[in-house]
Amino acid sequence: MNSARRTLPRLLHRTHNAYLRLRKPLTLGARMVVRDGEGGFLLVHHTYRPGWFFPGGGVKKWESFEACAVREAREEAAVEVESVDRLFGVYAHFDKLRCDHVALFLADRWRPSGGRLSFEIAEARFFPADDLPRDIHGATHRRIQEILGHRSIDPVW
Repeated sequence: MNSARRTLPRLLHRTHNAYLRLRKPLTLGARMVVRDGEGGFLLVHHTYRPGWFFPGGGVKKWESFEACAVREAREEAAVEVESVDRLFGVYAHFDKLRCDHVALFLADRWRPSGGRLSFEIAEARFFPADDLPRDIHGATHRRIQEILGHRSIDPVW
């Protein structure tokens, strides 16, 4: 990946985070868990930060948590969620002077949307639960362990 494709999204991400810390001390986000027929998890790798994550992002004005998670799955992973199974949990996420809350949804039915990945996504792919990437984000790994029943639910992202 060329450096221009990585540099601009990183700069925009940092600028956006600085704005949120100053103007919006409380942020709301949503993520979508999509699994393939073999039980693998759909993860995305951003262009502006390291690690693998569930598709997700910030809730927009007049948007529900669920609608946000569905939209982000479409934009970030080119997946059209046809049916949401359930809200798995709502988590508190406090870091970098942020007060963030994240809703995590499980997709019941989905299909490829045929769309292109967002410019902020370097790659989106499924990983088997027993062969997750080494650089998976810690919170994403903990949520997978919770979904699989290997650990109890922690309310902190």
